[in-house]
Amino acid sequence: MFEWNKPVWEHDLENGLRLLRLGIDTHLITAHFALPLLIANPGGLLVEVTDGTADYNATHYRLSPFYDLAKTAVNRMGWAHAKDLGPHDATSMSLTPGWLRSEMMLEAFGVREDNWRDAIATEPHFVISETPRFVGRAVAALAADPDRARWNGQSLSSGGLAQAYGFTDLDGSQPDAWRYLVEVQEAARPADATGYR
Repeated sequence: MFEWNKPVWEHDLENGLRLLRLGIDTHLITAHFALPLLIANPGGLLVEVTDGTADYNATHYRLSPFYDLAKTAVNRMGWAHAKDLGPHDATSMSLTPGWLRSEMMLEAFGVREDNWRDAIATEPHFVISETPRFVGRAVAALAADPDRARWNGQSLSSGGLAQAYGFTDLDGSQPDAWRYLVEVQEAARPADATGYR
């Protein structure tokens, strides 16, 4: 079980190291075996999915030393792989969804996708949440872009790419969760997604 909001000396070391292995090793092992296949033909795309953009994570503590390190490391991997892939006419970047309405998150709030807004009564900032399809559409837009190499090595968000490519979430909106977190939630403003969806 992962432990949040505890300093490293209070965190169970075995659990923390397991989080690192799951959060970092899996990306590196996958890259080790997948990237030779990716560079076999020009135009390959690697998208490292993480939690938080490099800019956001650089100035925000992410719940525990282990989680923080795992999430910042994945952004760095997207950048590092870009250095190796660029000469092979392949592109690498890291991508983060916003507040994702995953099955686990919906279950935690006791809602389903069709009534997710009921969770706003418990957590008002859930108003900025997005479906998993939104980040999927971000990946599809990247893959379809013949000029995707312009993103090589960058840390991107689903909301930012929606602005660049024009895709929407299932409800037709374009949630920009990372801007919302800074400008609304962390600024202690009332929950309101106006101008962020």
